[in-house]
Amino acid sequence: MKFTEFGFSEPLEEGLDSMGFADATPIQEQTIPLILKQQDLIACAQTGTGKTASYLLPILNKITLNKKDQVNTLILVPTRELAMQIDQQIMGFGYFTGATSICVYGGGDGIGYEQQKRAIHDGVNIIVATPGRLIAHMSSNKFDFSALEHLVLDEADRMLDMGFNDDIMRIISYLPKKRQSLLFSATMPPKIRTLAKKILDTPAEISVAISKPSEGIDQQAYLVYDEHKNDLIKQILRNPKYLSTIIFASKKDIVKKLTRELSKAGLEVEGFHSDLEQVKREEIMQRFKAKRLKVLVGTDVISRGIDIVGISLVVNYDVPPDPEDYVHRVGRTARAATTGTAITFINDKDQGKFSRIERLIEKEVPKIPVPEGFPAGPEYNPRAKSKGGKPSKFQNNRKRKFNNSKKLNKAAE
Repeated sequence: MKFTEFGFSEPLEEGLDSMGFADATPIQEQTIPLILKQQDLIACAQTGTGKTASYLLPILNKITLNKKDQVNTLILVPTRELAMQIDQQIMGFGYFTGATSICVYGGGDGIGYEQQKRAIHDGVNIIVATPGRLIAHMSSNKFDFSALEHLVLDEADRMLDMGFNDDIMRIISYLPKKRQSLLFSATMPPKIRTLAKKILDTPAEISVAISKPSEGIDQQAYLVYDEHKNDLIKQILRNPKYLSTIIFASKKDIVKKLTRELSKAGLEVEGFHSDLEQVKREEIMQRFKAKRLKVLVGTDVISRGIDIVGISLVVNYDVPPDPEDYVHRVGRTARAATTGTAITFINDKDQGKFSRIERLIEKEVPKIPVPEGFPAGPEYNPRAKSKGGKPSKFQNNRKRKFNNSKKLNKAAE
């Protein structure tokens, strides 16, 4: 379906045309007509399917047709990165529609807080906010939400996982009861159903490709012990076809250590984690988007909330604890009908976790042999109990030979 078939206003169609938007994705095709009809909606779609535009476009269309200096829409999201991404998309269309927006999140300075406060008070059209920071504003300032027409909860499952349920309900208590409410989630656990019953009015339900990675992702896995992961990842990154890479690790200490080691190896790399100041996080992300930074190492804080086309490789340095997190991690590549590669390192202890991932995605991920010269990793036997990660006598001999060869090569250099 073409975007021209939705009957959008002329300024919005002009914006879509200038930004190269021609064909709607399946989630956009199904949700946009319902949102234009003022229908409440609960939608479940995998990452990278274009769900942000599926609610932004009909909302911007309505704002364009009836432009007022009032808060028209509130979009709640779990992370500042997702808030910034959505705000950037609004700004892209705002040039043609005249819609205004403000991104409300914590971690900045006092000047940022005052700018957010003033924009909300003056009647910015769209507020994109993390629940905690918006609660802080509402507790210390009075804002007029009486003209609000749309409430959007994006990545609702993630917000509940992060403990925002009470904040969400508190924010909603300040909003008009007569409004259009839209709930978007990558997964649909019972707690999402419970939330939907509280805040939605006879919603339509849309579900597109739940919890399945894009077909454009070449999924691979290596069986490798922890002590060999860094050498393996360095070898993988030497492949010239990987122009833009995200490496995910489950702990920020691992992110910091791996970033230092890859940097010493001469790679253009930055670590992305919660200890960084907001200004630094934004600077790193801008460089990565502009392809001035080739490798980004981060925790799951970036598994959702960045929308960058052209990421050629995603590496799971460790198996994510939740199968759904795997879907979001690998979904950073092969976005917008492109292709990409996703590689997961599986040690002896994480095999049960990876087996659950394969059951979720209903696909066996190929286990690629480690490159020549690397010691063999553990056998893939997820049903067997872990024996504490101790390699066999044969594997110990292989490791000693490998380490000795590394020392000889280093001496030769």
